[in-house]
Amino acid sequence: MAHQTVGHPARPGLPDDPRANVAEPSPSCPVEIALGALRGRWTTLVIRELLEGDRSFSDLRRALPTLSDKVLSDRLAHLAQTGVVDRDRQAGWPPRTLYRLTPQGHRLGPVLQELWDWGARHRPPDEQSPITPARDPRGIA
Repeated sequence: MAHQTVGHPARPGLPDDPRANVAEPSPSCPVEIALGALRGRWTTLVIRELLEGDRSFSDLRRALPTLSDKVLSDRLAHLAQTGVVDRDRQAGWPPRTLYRLTPQGHRLGPVLQELWDWGARHRPPDEQSPITPARDPRGIA
């Protein structure tokens, strides 16, 4: 099954896979699965932080100060559920939980880079701040 924009193998950039020739989106579509993993405001920024290495909840709060605790908890739970993030609960007092990207989660780095580059090239003309496609989604030039 495929995303509604996929399924025309004669066109460049689209998969040559018979499962891609569908008339409507399906939850089993690889594109829908990828978009589902990235769904929700802030999700890409949480992943960006975790691309830098393991982080505690407090580390993530400091890195994203306007993100509410509830939304951060929701995003981390979603990313854990989709297999993008692992939670490592460490013994001791106070209890500490570290979050890290799984190998599957690390593979989203190039996806985020491609999304960044596409967005930088297709920004609405009225936006003022310059963004270049060469910028890394983790904030590294």
